[in-house]
Amino acid sequence: MAAALAGCDTGEAGGAQGGEVGSSETGAEDFTGIVERSFAGTAIPEVTLTDPAGETLALVDTAGTPVLLNLWATWCAPCVAEMPLLNVLAGDPALGVRVITVSEDINGAEVVAPFFAQHDLANLPQWIDANNDLAIAFGGGSALPLTVLYDASGKEVWRVMGAFDWGSEAARALIAEARVD
Repeated sequence: MAAALAGCDTGEAGGAQGGEVGSSETGAEDFTGIVERSFAGTAIPEVTLTDPAGETLALVDTAGTPVLLNLWATWCAPCVAEMPLLNVLAGDPALGVRVITVSEDINGAEVVAPFFAQHDLANLPQWIDANNDLAIAFGGGSALPLTVLYDASGKEVWRVMGAFDWGSEAARALIAEARVD
C-alpha cells in the first residue's frame, strides 16, 4: 500500500510532464492535473468492476456512449477533492457523457459505501476495483486520481493525471471532445 500512497498526486504546481494543466475556477482546491493525449485511440480496458451490492460492469460493455472514467481512492486527498465536482458532472444529462468512478481501495465496499454516504455523492456510481485490475491495465503504477475520457466507440480521447477542476468550463470543453455531433 505504501507504493500506492506514493502515487497519489502531490499537488505540486507546473506541467513537468507536458500538456494542459487544470485550473481552479472554483477556487476550492489547487487542481494541477495534466491532460495527456499520447494514449489517444487506445481501447477501454477489458476489466469488470463490482459495486457494493455485487452487481458487475464490464467496461467494454459501455460502448455506444462516451465515458469519463475516474480512478480514485478514499485515502487520496486530491481524489476526495474531485468527487463533488464529478458528482455534479454525473448529474448533468446535457453533458452527454457517462461518468464512472472506480475505487482502487483494497478494502472495497467496506470503505467505499460509507464514503459515498458521508459525502452525499448520489449521482456517482460506487464501482470498485479491489484487485486493482484497472490500475494494472493502465500500467500498474498509475498515480491517483487518474481520469480517462473515452469516445462512444470505446477509444481513449485523453487522460488527466492528478486532480482537475471538473467544475470549470475548460473541463466541459475537454469532455465535449468525446461527442460526435
